[in-house]
Amino acid sequence: MTETAAMQALARRVPAGSRVLDLGCGNGAMLDYLQRERGCTGYGVEIADANVLACVQRGVQVLQLNLDEGLAMFDDNSFDVVLQIDTLQHLRNAETMLRETARVGRTGIVAFPNFAHWPNRLSVLRGRMPVTRRLPYQWYDTPNIRVGTYKDFAVLATKNHLRILDSFGLQDGREVRWLPNARAGTAVFHFEHA
Repeated sequence: MTETAAMQALARRVPAGSRVLDLGCGNGAMLDYLQRERGCTGYGVEIADANVLACVQRGVQVLQLNLDEGLAMFDDNSFDVVLQIDTLQHLRNAETMLRETARVGRTGIVAFPNFAHWPNRLSVLRGRMPVTRRLPYQWYDTPNIRVGTYKDFAVLATKNHLRILDSFGLQDGREVRWLPNARAGTAVFHFEHA
């Protein structure tokens, strides 16, 4: 999946003119795209110095924060949409951050590598941890603290009283709605507090 195709697929879920909080925004590419193409405003949150600088150079407003410390600085419903794109798997407090996402945003969008994608299953069946485009690291040097599956997130959402508005997989820039747990490298959920 190209970076642009994934960005466009996710951006379609963000209403034009929304106030957006992008958690773990990386170099700010997504928020920059939303500002230019969808007329959105908002902030990125990032911890890495190089990424914060990249955001500033793009003109993206960014706060340098450690997400493991929470979002206490933001009031309830401060944003229309809170994004966690390839962030959840890096957090020690993933469940808490998911609840915080629902608290500070009217809706949330989460995307993460789907460990149940069939090539990953095949690697495990062969006795090895997968190394793929979506999980490009060896098991001993991965920045991912955890891995999850499309179905795991649905269970977690229910447990935390989140209503899933839409869910699908992404594979090679295409939305996968039939058997996304097996057929998609990325799991995507759009949700709100129930």
